[in-house]
Amino acid sequence: MPASKDRRYWLMKSETDVYPLAQLRKDGSAEWTGVRNYEARNLMRDQMKVGAGVLFYHSNAGPSAVVGLAEVCSAPHPDPTQFDAKSEYFDPKSTKDEPRWILVDIKFIEEFKRPVTLPDIKKTKGLENMGLIKRGRLSVQPVTPAEWDIIVKLSRA
Repeated sequence: MPASKDRRYWLMKSETDVYPLAQLRKDGSAEWTGVRNYEARNLMRDQMKVGAGVLFYHSNAGPSAVVGLAEVCSAPHPDPTQFDAKSEYFDPKSTKDEPRWILVDIKFIEEFKRPVTLPDIKKTKGLENMGLIKRGRLSVQPVTPAEWDIIVKLSRA
């Protein structure tokens, strides 16, 4: 599945004890709730489009790794957890008329037989400028078509 110049690519992080790829596979698709970083929100709101490719990354895992592929399957829309007072993601300053937090839905595409670990990524030529290495902590980040192709190729090695 080589990258297309007409398609955008993203890396989205989740912790294995919060929402692992296995759960996305079981669910088929899911709302990407709980993002509470303005830069990540803006990327989802302003740049993510239906059909965009997603590298699904397990953070805080042993080791952290890209474990599979997903695809954006909805237009951006308000994150419902911001309105739920019982949710850990509740935001009392957010209103239905002026929501602060936006999400997209993603759908499961594939689980890698060989996860691509953070140490693999750090030592691979062509990935040295990847946001995951340069910026690290951002939970949603763009990926270039070349980076996408390298990660997918590594997963098949």
